[in-house]
Amino acid sequence: MTELIEIGVISDTHGHLTAAACEALAGVALILHAGDLDTPEVLARLAKIAPVQAVRGNMDRHPDLRALPPSRVVEIGGLALYMLHDFLDLDLNPVAAGFQAVISGHTHRPELTWRGPTLYLNPGSASAPRGVPQPSLARLTVAGGALQATLVQLPPE
Repeated sequence: MTELIEIGVISDTHGHLTAAACEALAGVALILHAGDLDTPEVLARLAKIAPVQAVRGNMDRHPDLRALPPSRVVEIGGLALYMLHDFLDLDLNPVAAGFQAVISGHTHRPELTWRGPTLYLNPGSASAPRGVPQPSLARLTVAGGALQATLVQLPPE
């Protein structure tokens, strides 16, 4: 039987993590945060849901967040996912590097696009979207070496 792994992807929480976002992440095995946490309390609250892997965003100036890496490779279920905050800082070819997904944030606009074999995912802002009607995050499913993604719209506050 193929192992099914659920991953929550969130970004741009800006120090605010709603109950709706926490509910949407319930049951995941891992949470990926693509930066702009603003406060370490967001990491602590997310860690109560599942283990968290995060990257530093341009607003992560708190001393406890400066140690976060600007990019990170997450290997799970036989897949390699590349995380960074701002997609415009991508300085590698994801296909040549063997990444099945590039996960970013920064724009606050959700995007789920496949370019050939690679998923480009921005979960949007989970708390303070700009230019979109409501907050969002994403869920990834890894099963049998395949990746599926879904954007999750959260209720406006």
